[in-house]
Amino acid sequence: MAAVATCGSGAGTTGSAVATASKSNVTSFQRRGPRASGTNDSGPRLVSIAGTRPSVRNGQLLVSTGLPALDQLLGGGLAIGTVLLIEEDKYNIYSPLLFKCFLAEGIVNGHTLLVASATEDPANILQELPAPLLDDNSKKEFDEDVYNHKTPESNIKMKIAWRYQLLPKMEQIGPVSSRFGHYYDASKRIPQELIEASNWHGFFLPEKISSTLKVEPCSLTPGYIKLLQFIQNIIYEEGFDGSNPQKKQRNVLRIGIQNLGSPLWGDDICCAENGSNSHSLTKFLYVLRGLLRTSLSACIITMPTHLIQNKTIIARVTNLSDTVIGLESFIGSERETNPLYKDYHGLIHIRQIPRLNNLICDESDVKDLAFKLKRKLFTIEGWRKSLWSFPNLKI
Repeated sequence: MAAVATCGSGAGTTGSAVATASKSNVTSFQRRGPRASGTNDSGPRLVSIAGTRPSVRNGQLLVSTGLPALDQLLGGGLAIGTVLLIEEDKYNIYSPLLFKCFLAEGIVNGHTLLVASATEDPANILQELPAPLLDDNSKKEFDEDVYNHKTPESNIKMKIAWRYQLLPKMEQIGPVSSRFGHYYDASKRIPQELIEASNWHGFFLPEKISSTLKVEPCSLTPGYIKLLQFIQNIIYEEGFDGSNPQKKQRNVLRIGIQNLGSPLWGDDICCAENGSNSHSLTKFLYVLRGLLRTSLSACIITMPTHLIQNKTIIARVTNLSDTVIGLESFIGSERETNPLYKDYHGLIHIRQIPRLNNLICDESDVKDLAFKLKRKLFTIEGWRKSLWSFPNLKI
């Protein structure tokens, strides 16, 4: 408005031109936000899909991983069209929980699921998904669970040391019923009616590969070929492809692949340093990421990287993934009996954050992260706060 008044104080022709432009609502200045009338026709709007939100940093559409603390570490959530790689812990105890939280978040928000596994039937995986915490009663259970897992004396010291030091906060917030991100109770199973009402597709490798299958010479294993064809068909047939509009209301496809790279998938990278299929996994990820980039989908993959003997393959897999998270369990290690880690079950390493519309890769502000599985909840915290519980401990 100030610019219009300034122009009006000039020559008569300029003032009349401004007046004419004002009457026809055509000016050189356009408002970016919603207009007073509540409509906004200035440009295209982001796709409105339940369980998604745009990134405040680059406008990329995000979905929740099922762990609000992990969403915070990744810059708000998992970006549509990207791959989240989870390096499994040694005994594969905690990585399946992250995998299931991702799938449960999809069911709660009405997203379509695609579950692929070589060891367990996808139908059985869905039956073991954790239950969401949605109402006020669940919030009370959350508060009680947090309270019961804190000692009276150490709680006061750790609360003061943790909240008033210059380290970033990684505190858990009570569960709320919102469109983006939920908390889950690991001690309960998701209601059966939610599973029945969901749209999901299962890929169980033993059912897709027969013993009499004739394998033609190819750089990909038969299991990887079948899985890529299955994913491609779902993306194209149900309209998740960005170039083919969906017939129904727009939705997101959540893809979960379990234990990728293990011998059960027909890959030998875990058995030999230079196997005959050493490039099969990397080529699979290359094609998969191409499918995701042109579709409304997000993928989570768990992989036993500790079994891969060739470190070069691990580096290539990391480069072909957008987000990489490593889980390090304390079970069977010296840290299990170390008093410094007594309140935690393992460490979580943020190895890579995606480069979205940037020339450089973002880095997490928090380096030292630990996780613990309480009676009901999986939480992520900064483990250095335990140092204040042992003032006389020498490191």
